[in-house]
This record gives sequence, C-alpha cells and structure tokens, in this order.
Amino acid sequence: MKTGGWRAGALLPILATLAAPALAQNDRMTPIATPSQQDAIALGTGALPNAPVGESWHRQYGSRFARNVTQATLTPFLPDPARATGAAVIVAPGGGFRTLSMDNEGYDVARALAARGVAAFVLKYRLNQTPADMPAFAASMAAMFSGTARPPRQTPQEQLAGLRPQIADARAAFALVRARATSWRVDPARVGMIGFSAGAMLTLATELAGEDARPAFIAAIYGPLAPVSVPADAPPLFVALAADDPFFGNGGFGLIESWRAAKRPVEFHLFEQGGHGFGMYPKPTTSTGWFEAFARWLQMHGWAKDIR
Repeated sequence: MKTGGWRAGALLPILATLAAPALAQNDRMTPIATPSQQDAIALGTGALPNAPVGESWHRQYGSRFARNVTQATLTPFLPDPARATGAAVIVAPGGGFRTLSMDNEGYDVARALAARGVAAFVLKYRLNQTPADMPAFAASMAAMFSGTARPPRQTPQEQLAGLRPQIADARAAFALVRARATSWRVDPARVGMIGFSAGAMLTLATELAGEDARPAFIAAIYGPLAPVSVPADAPPLFVALAADDPFFGNGGFGLIESWRAAKRPVEFHLFEQGGHGFGMYPKPTTSTGWFEAFARWLQMHGWAKDIR
C-alpha cells in the first residue's frame, strides 16, 4: 500500500468546515425530498459503521446537497457512442466529508465531461454523520465555522486512516468502471479521477493509498496543496485554485512543487479571484474558465474531444 508520506498537517479538521461553496454564507439550507437516483449503482462497500442517521438532501446556493450518506453509489453519465473517446473520470464532489455538492461538483461536471466524449461517474461516497434535524445540522456547521474547537494536529498516517471508508468507496468505483468497461465503452487503462475541495483530498488519497485504483490521471480543484511524497509512477495532475480561496489560497504550492520535483506531469491554474467552491457555477471571475482549461488538458492528452 502506498501511503505517500503526507506532510499536510491537520487537513481533515480544516476540510470538515467546508460544507458548501463560499458564495453567500447566509443562503439558507432548505430540506428537500431525496431524489430517486434510479441510475445510481450501489458499490457494495457496506453501510458506514455506527451511523444511525439516514441519508437526507437539502438545497443551498441553488444546488442540491446530500448528507449522512451511509451507502456509497456511482452514477454513470455516458457520452454519445459516436463521440466516446474511451476515457473515463470518477467525479468526487466536495463538502467537507459532511455533505456532498451533488449538482455543482457532481452531476453538472459529469454532464460536461460526457459532452466531451468522456464517460463520467459521480461518486456518492460515505460521509461523517451530522444531526438529522436541519436546525441542529445548521448549528453544528456554524460551530465548525466559528473555529472555537480545534482538533489536535494529525499525522499523515492518521489523516489517511480517517479516510479509509472513502478510499474504499473510490477503489470500488474504479473496480466497477473497469469491470463494465466493455459495455460502457471505456478503456480500463484510461480511467482518471477529479475531486473538489474534500473530494480533491479524496482524489489525492486515492492515488497515494488506493492500492489497485491506479488512476490514469487526477485533478484537484480547490483542494489543499500541501507537499506529498510523490510515487515514481504518479499520473498526470491538473490543479485549479483561486488566489482568494479563504481556505487554501495562502498555504503555498507544495503539491505542485512535489510533482515537479518528482518529474511527473502537472498543470496548475491559479486564478486571481473565485473564492472557494466555484465548481460549475457561472461567476464573473476567470475561475469560471477552469473547466475549459481542464477540457483542453484532457484533449491535449487524448482523453477528450473538442466539441466546438
């Protein structure tokens, strides 16, 4: 098992505060009915242990969020067979391991990838439990954002151990895509992963400690950029971050430097403005162009098609 030797500090406590995009923090969380998700495929990683609160969904920032996910699923978004490139991407939404931004960082991203000929699969991974009652959940999030309680600093091994259920979900997602590669018109050797915020952390953890996952490429969108020990066979890495990101905009670029020092391919976009959680939201900042840049990067490597 590759541990990657993280030197990232207490990333899990930081990411636990990232429940939603930093757009309009007064936007109210409104409970909604859980969607049918008829295309979602159970990954078979089991129920999250000691998790009595069932899955629920809410709307915020014009996007749907899931929380208290105890059973992991994968939802396919397949391209037109005439346009399929054979490449595939596992999409990991963010939300601080307490919620998942299913539209802005999941379904919307997957649809855009499928339009480029890339098969996309939204990973609804298991989450840390939150209060079932919406007011109690909102209060718990407010307490997290207040910063009054700071968990102790974790070692790299403790950080990866804390993500064990989520890494297992990611591994199962890769295994499922490869098992159905023929019917989904996917090349098993060309399956990558993209993650947002906490999903970016999971994406990196999947490369460093995911054993048989073996992503062909990875993309980290507004995730932590702490340095890591890069495996000799690390895949190409795409990174996008806004300089004014309140969480990771002032933490240095150790991840980029690590990839470059290991002489592995890396592309890094630092946008002047965009904040955190911009995802597929249209904004009047250049951060909105991250997806086009990512699509061009995929096209450069032969993983996507230009549809213009």
